[in-house]
Amino acid sequence: MTPTHEMRKEFRRRRDMVLGLLREIPGLKVNEPEGAFYVFPDISNFIGKQFGDTIIKNSSDFCMYILTEAHVALVAGVSFGAEGYFRMSYAASETQLREAIARIKTALNKLV
Repeated sequence: MTPTHEMRKEFRRRRDMVLGLLREIPGLKVNEPEGAFYVFPDISNFIGKQFGDTIIKNSSDFCMYILTEAHVALVAGVSFGAEGYFRMSYAASETQLREAIARIKTALNKLV
C-alpha cells in the first residue's frame, strides 16, 4: 500500500471515530463530511441554553463557551456562512481527539 493510501485510510479511521464520539453527545446533529478533514456539526439544539451567566445565542457564543469551559478551540459556523454550526478538524492524534470530544461533552452537559 502506498503512503498516500495509508494516509487516506488513517484519516478515514479518525473521521469515523470522531463522528461516532460526537454522535454520542445528546443534542448534536452530525453528518458525514464529504471531503477534507473537518466535521461540521449542527448545534441548533444548544441555542438558547445557558450555564451560569453564559447564554448560547449563536455559533460564536457556542465556540467561546467551549473554549472557556472545555479548553477546545472550534471555529464558528458563521465564519463559513453557516450559523448554527461549528467546524472541528480531525487532523490531530486519536488521543487528542478523544480528549477534546470528552471535554466538549462535559461542557455541553452543563448547559440547561
